Amino acid sequence: MIIPKEPKLTNAQFEEIVSIVEEYGCRIQPIEGHHRTIYAVLGEERETIMVNRILGLDYVDRFDAVDSPFKLMDAHSELAHHKIKIGDSIVGESPFIIAGHCTIDPKNPNLFLESAHAVKEAGAKAIRGGVWKPRTMPYSFQGDDSSIKILMEAKAQTGLPVDTEVMDEHQLMIAVEAGVDVLQIGARNALNYSLLKQVGQATADKQIAVLLKRSMGMGPINEFIAAGEYIAAGGNPDIMLCPRGTSPTMDGYRNYPDECITPLLKEKTWAPVIVDPSHSVGRAKYVPSAAMAAMAYGADGVIVETHCDPKKGIGDDPKQSITPEVLKKLIDDINQIWEIRKHYRKEMAVTA
Repeated sequence: MIIPKEPKLTNAQFEEIVSIVEEYGCRIQPIEGHHRTIYAVLGEERETIMVNRILGLDYVDRFDAVDSPFKLMDAHSELAHHKIKIGDSIVGESPFIIAGHCTIDPKNPNLFLESAHAVKEAGAKAIRGGVWKPRTMPYSFQGDDSSIKILMEAKAQTGLPVDTEVMDEHQLMIAVEAGVDVLQIGARNALNYSLLKQVGQATADKQIAVLLKRSMGMGPINEFIAAGEYIAAGGNPDIMLCPRGTSPTMDGYRNYPDECITPLLKEKTWAPVIVDPSHSVGRAKYVPSAAMAAMAYGADGVIVETHCDPKKGIGDDPKQSITPEVLKKLIDDINQIWEIRKHYRKEMAVTA
């Protein structure tokens, strides 16, 4: 990983470095942060002669070789200092709460807009809304391209950033062109490496964050982080990891709750963790407890399905969406847990 002396290389400097690493079968991927651009060397970055040639350039500050298999996502990589800004929020500085409909109903746009205003009033930092939906059966409602206009109208009316899931290149391009702030990669596509590469490339330099959900059948923690590495290697470091329940299911819950992996993720990677309790437990009455548990485990926030009138919702909303009133109380509780965590960390630092 190459760190220049200035915030960014000039075009001539970049071309010179590219020509050097290509001699050794490597390539360069610029990773633009908010204050500095770093340059990841993808390939065998430890070739001694290559490293020495790069260190000999007067505009290079240092060359950091990364022992971890995660060149970019590792907790000790240069990206450990990277901050993800979404709307007016820096993820990790305060609880980042995303809330809204599972599915936008194109036949009833006002219902989504009403919920969008309600979740803002409740204290959410971003609005979720499913434009396209993966469905087990091909006859179920799959979403509608036109719903992107409803999602962006919610952004215009509330001033909050918006999140939606994409499942293929067609949807990806529509969402990027519309100006979506957070692209969600669902559990079914968490190991779709071709899509992950496309997402990283399409969102590089665009200040679009990616919420990467954990696959339902995903095993080792490293496999989850490696999926994020595909996006980062494509050029976008604004990645948030999202535990959302796995298989096999637990009796009474939709999936097997996995918010407990949050500390394990934070030991290995710098990426913020945003937990999805709605899909984890799958029932509205269990969602607040699951969300608070996620925050107690150290999550940076939660993404919660919320609807002003769940029984009128489509998709998963009728069974797992909470109301804005419940969301407001939940956010108050989350803020209290956040303060307890801050106090606990201070106590630990004193006794360490």
